[in-house]
Amino acid sequence: MSRISRALCSAALVAALPSFAAAQAVATDSAPKLTIGAFVDGYFAWDFGRPPSFDRSFFGGTTFTTQPARHNEFNINLAFVEMRLEAPHYRGRIALQTGTSVQSNYSGEPTNGSVSGASLSRMVQEAVAGLRLSDALWLDAGIFYSHLGMESWASRDNLAYTRSLVADYSPYYQSGVKMTWTPHPTLTAQVNVVNGWQNISENNSGKGAGVRVDYSVRPLTTITYYNLYSREDGSRLRTFNGIGARHTTGVLTLLGEVDYGTQQRAPLEGGRSTWSGWTGVAKVQATPHIGIVVRAEGYDDAEQVIVKTGGVGDIANPALHVIGGSVGVDVTPYPRIALRTEFRGWRNRDAIFPDGPARQAQKQNAVLVTSLSLSF
Repeated sequence: MSRISRALCSAALVAALPSFAAAQAVATDSAPKLTIGAFVDGYFAWDFGRPPSFDRSFFGGTTFTTQPARHNEFNINLAFVEMRLEAPHYRGRIALQTGTSVQSNYSGEPTNGSVSGASLSRMVQEAVAGLRLSDALWLDAGIFYSHLGMESWASRDNLAYTRSLVADYSPYYQSGVKMTWTPHPTLTAQVNVVNGWQNISENNSGKGAGVRVDYSVRPLTTITYYNLYSREDGSRLRTFNGIGARHTTGVLTLLGEVDYGTQQRAPLEGGRSTWSGWTGVAKVQATPHIGIVVRAEGYDDAEQVIVKTGGVGDIANPALHVIGGSVGVDVTPYPRIALRTEFRGWRNRDAIFPDGPARQAQKQNAVLVTSLSLSF
């Protein structure tokens, strides 16, 4: 090779280096990112109703709560392992779980046939795959968190340790497809088509559909609307609408939610049954490591559409007309660990809560719970 040829090759190599470096940078930026994590939440709860079976969540066949589900017992509320994959044009998450809250929450999962059902469904917290259709639009399919409400399934993601009644009595999970559109950083809209009201296994031939819209009116204030329309309880039309808001100002965080639902009555009865619920939560970060949480809430289900209390106590068919509140203290000595203690109580119009070994029904109930959780 001549001196001139060598010079030309050297010049071409020098000129190509920036383009090669840029291409490598693009390739690096576009590489999928895999994240592995886990969460464990252990607890001890004391129910002042002292359920003799140690189950707080079931009384007369009714599921009153998902967490904490056991009385006077050290146990695991929720533990899960997860893998996340994120790339510019696709994404996914798979998380497997266990715990007493899982057993309680998935107890109503239908079994229709010999495949699927609660024994399989409760193991899967999420198993979802997503494809980016455009700069602002994603399509996801699988089992995923519900689009309803202002509180999440894992305690670490919520202001209060236990979930409000409006969260416990609306879906935590769904199975289907969803499209998420984010045309602007302040606005996100989601459309879901799912099997139904918190069920992975099908129990009828219909499907449910709903939307969610999150709008940030200010950098620290978000207003949310969500709904779901589905066929439940023998293919009766169920409608569910809710609105919520979250606001953060320095050390103070406020959260509120109001839900309202309807469902067609049996054909011979006609008309519609209704239910409603609300909650308000405030958290004050008193110090960098100590937070104080207070909550007020109410729930009304006169015709037992969502909460079937059955015939207990002196009233033949008592229903849930309840108000309640809680106060909690959160201690986070390190970023990944939290010690949370909460006292929570309710008072109902009718006697529905179990009390003592005789399992007599009372109008009030209270629980004290302490949890130690770790994220890694």
